[in-house]
Amino acid sequence: MPPELTQLIRRKTGRWVFRRTGVENGEVLLVQRRVFILPTGAGMGFCALLLLLLVGSINYNLGLGFALTFLAATCWVADIWFTYRNLAQLRLRLGRVPPVFAGELAQLELRLLNRTRLDRYAVWVDFDPAPEVRHVTDVAAAGSAVVTLTLPTAARGWLAAPRVRLDTRFPLGLFRAWSYWRPDARVLVYPFPEETAPPLPVGGAASVDGIGHAGDDNFAGIRSYQPGDALRHLAWRQIARLDPAYGGQLATKHFEGGGRDELVLDFDAMPTFVDLELRLSRMARWVLDAEKRGLPYAFRIDGRRFGAASGDAHRAACLRALALYGIAEDE
Repeated sequence: MPPELTQLIRRKTGRWVFRRTGVENGEVLLVQRRVFILPTGAGMGFCALLLLLLVGSINYNLGLGFALTFLAATCWVADIWFTYRNLAQLRLRLGRVPPVFAGELAQLELRLLNRTRLDRYAVWVDFDPAPEVRHVTDVAAAGSAVVTLTLPTAARGWLAAPRVRLDTRFPLGLFRAWSYWRPDARVLVYPFPEETAPPLPVGGAASVDGIGHAGDDNFAGIRSYQPGDALRHLAWRQIARLDPAYGGQLATKHFEGGGRDELVLDFDAMPTFVDLELRLSRMARWVLDAEKRGLPYAFRIDGRRFGAASGDAHRAACLRALALYGIAEDE
């Protein structure tokens, strides 16, 4: 079959399917009306060969020729059923869709559930359209399989998942059965963290709640240098005694108690002449830096305020606010 005709049939079929179903959530069953089947190029060639065998058998009145022709035709017809059955009655369910940073590959987890007593072989799964199918899996009887589909991202915000195509040519490759599914899924894309962002904006009035950087009142000892430690806290006398050739390293003075400076990441305090997306990327970098250093931080953007905290939940809430800045939650 010519590639142009194949593409036209796929487009028409996809439009017809989604005019009836649209975006779907929950578990989806591939019933009979959702599975389409057409002969492949090899199948069309096999059909032409059958016609030649039939004409030759009739012309020369060959009994064995008739037997061979009808045996091959039986295999051709049987392949229609087995190819269709390899895909029908599968169930599809969406798995995890974790957020990513812009420029990274979004990952959508797709679960194939087989609640029948028939093993399914060589099921190809990928987004549609795709230049080539990248994922193939088998699904055992009464079992399941997980396929992780990847999708490139470019900008922050919500990224809707495109439709998914499943197809198979098992067992003989003479026919191709396929089906479509449009999952009700979207990926949250965070702003890409700025690579050359300025240092964290540590500042604010002194507080006594234990949040932020330690003050200089009570000397607690010497510890290894950590990124972000003030240069004035470097323990030069101890550093001079350490030979780098024997594993020496920087050391800083550690203090406890005293005044504390609160780390506040305030989007509105950033210069307005800086590009909006760059400011969002810078805020994302500061969030990651604060988490990496274990510093509790307050976060403010667009009238929303998050108290000083740290951890995965606080990080996710701040990055979500950055990703959806100026974007409606339901877009």
